[in-house]
Amino acid sequence: MHTFTIGGDLEVRRLGFGAMRITGNGIWGPPDDPEEAKRLLRRVVELGVNLIDTADSYGPEVSENLIAEALHPYPDGLVIATKGGMTRSGPGQWPRDGRPEHLKEACEASLKRLRLERIDLYQLHSPDPQVPLEDSIGALKELQDEGKIRHVGVSNVSRSELERARALVDVVTVQNRYNLIDRYSEAVLSACERDGIGFIPWFPLATGDLARPDGPLDDLARRYDAAPGQLALAWLLARSPVMLPIPGTSSVVHFEENMKADAIELARDDVERLAEAA
Repeated sequence: MHTFTIGGDLEVRRLGFGAMRITGNGIWGPPDDPEEAKRLLRRVVELGVNLIDTADSYGPEVSENLIAEALHPYPDGLVIATKGGMTRSGPGQWPRDGRPEHLKEACEASLKRLRLERIDLYQLHSPDPQVPLEDSIGALKELQDEGKIRHVGVSNVSRSELERARALVDVVTVQNRYNLIDRYSEAVLSACERDGIGFIPWFPLATGDLARPDGPLDDLARRYDAAPGQLALAWLLARSPVMLPIPGTSSVVHFEENMKADAIELARDDVERLAEAA
C-alpha cells in the first residue's frame, strides 16, 4: 500500500477519496439516495482509505454533513480535508470569495458540520482575483494559530502563487487539476516534489481518448488485467511519490474498482509509454 505523510505527522494512504460527487446533480443539493451515499462513505473507511477530501461548497454543505452523519465519531487516523473560498449561487456555479472574513466564517461552519474541534487539513479552494492572496492566506494562518486548523493547503494555484502562500505559512498540500492527459500543473508538481509537499490531483480520471477501444491505455489495461481508469490512477501513483489521487464517485462498485489501482505496479517503461502517448 502506497503511503505519504502530510505535514510531517499525518500518514495517509496515497489513494484517497474525493467526496464531491456524493451530492446532487451539478454538485448541488442532496443526492438522490442519501443512505447510499453514507453507505459509500462507510465503505471508503472499511477499505482502509484515510484521506477524504471535501469542501463547504459541495452541495453546498451537503458533502460535509453526509461525512459527519456517516462516519462520526471518526476512526483514529482518518484525515478529513476540506476547503473554503468558493460559494454557490446555483448548480454548476462557483463564485470565489477569498475575503478573510468569509474564510473565517466558512471554517467555523465546516467545524460545526464536520463535528470537529480542529480540521486536519484546511485548503484555500481557489485564489480570488478580487482579494490579495496574502490576505486570504493570512486568514488561514490566523485560524491555524487559533488551533482551528492543523495544516494549511492551497488549491488551483500557479507556481508563483504557491511560493507567495509559502512565504506566509507552511503549505503542506497543493490540489490542482492534473491527470494523464492534462499536465498543465507540471511546474507546480515539480515544486511539490522538491519540497515534499503533497500534490492532490483533482479530476484524476480524465482519460479522454486514452480510454478509447484499442487505444494505448486500453491495450495496456488488458495486459495488466485492469480497467482503463485503474491504469490511469496507477500512472498517477507511479508518476510521483508526493501524488495523492482522490478519485470521486457516487457508486460503491466504482469506488471498489478504483481502489484496485493501488495494487497495480506499472513497469517503468509503461509509465513512460503512457506519458508519451498522452
